[in-house]
Amino acid sequence: MSHSQHLTQMANDIGAFFRAQPHQDAVTGIANHLKSFWTPKMRAQLAEQVKHGDAGLDELPLEALQSLLQHPGDKPSQPPGGDAG
Repeated sequence: MSHSQHLTQMANDIGAFFRAQPHQDAVTGIANHLKSFWTPKMRAQLAEQVKHGDAGLDELPLEALQSLLQHPGDKPSQPPGGDAG
């Protein structure tokens, strides 16, 4: 599996995790995950794949990535609950 295929698979796995949530919550959750845990280089590589039409991303991760590209300065939002410590 190439590095680009691995990124696609990881993004699709993240999307599958959030799929049970309402649509916008899922997109936001995926975007938060990509922004919080992926390096800028990983996000840029995935965006480049999408730009060339060969990413193979599912609908939710694709929407999340597009949201990140449209709003690059947005900070990840905290999930409800947070640290009760």
